[in-house]
Amino acid sequence: MQALLFMPNYTEININTHSQEQLELLVAELSGMDYYAFEENGHILSAFIMEENYNEDTLDILCRKHHLSFSKTLIPTINWNQKWEQEFSPVMVEDFAGIRATFHPPIEKVQHEIIITPKMSFGTGHHATTFLMIQAMKEFDFTDKKVLDFGTGTGILAILSKRMGAISVTAIDNDENSIENAKENIIINHTPVQILQADNFSGLGAFDIILANINLNTILANQADLKLAAHSGSLLIISGFLQGDQDKLVREFSNIGFTCKSVSTKESWVCITFAMGKDS
Repeated sequence: MQALLFMPNYTEININTHSQEQLELLVAELSGMDYYAFEENGHILSAFIMEENYNEDTLDILCRKHHLSFSKTLIPTINWNQKWEQEFSPVMVEDFAGIRATFHPPIEKVQHEIIITPKMSFGTGHHATTFLMIQAMKEFDFTDKKVLDFGTGTGILAILSKRMGAISVTAIDNDENSIENAKENIIINHTPVQILQADNFSGLGAFDIILANINLNTILANQADLKLAAHSGSLLIISGFLQGDQDKLVREFSNIGFTCKSVSTKESWVCITFAMGKDS
């Protein structure tokens, strides 16, 4: 436990928004500004970021643009983890996947149970985009597939891929805390997954299924690498953006050879499944 003393503190930002749509737009924008996790209580948005990455001037500009004010609180890592554990509740994606913490009882009558240690990493299953990604994965056969999980966060999607029969899973994230949390969750779930701390996945070859639950800017910035990581018939499942960006993403990926197979939405968030090739 003493090692926690050397881990970073976090800043909690609270913003009282005017509508659910505005709240969701802020989540999308803050996700691109190194904010890790979000809590919603009515129209109040709480966003968390490592203290060293917090930039008050940038946040002030964003809030002024939306005619909003904010308050902030410094939270030591150990206190944040205690807070998260107290508020973390199991998540069910139909009868397909159940996500719980170690301190919850086992989930019955579910195909895939995933156990995670709730810490400051994105992807506990509570956010609409993680739910949508899991829901989309349900529709495909992962047996003997080579899978890439870009922006793995807690490692939930990587773990689920392995549970669904993937022959190999490579999980990538550029954040050290997420990598450590994902490694811990992979051990807890007894699922062999390759974890890499990196900003991109160039040079790793082609994958049968690519998962990317990240923000809009990161998706667009990695278009070329996503194309290189796919072969004819590869699936690309992406989320982390709002409905207003759906047409743009379909157009951008269609221009580089992907065909849109399906679109699903939840709370104004979108998940799109593409296949590489016009006839896929």
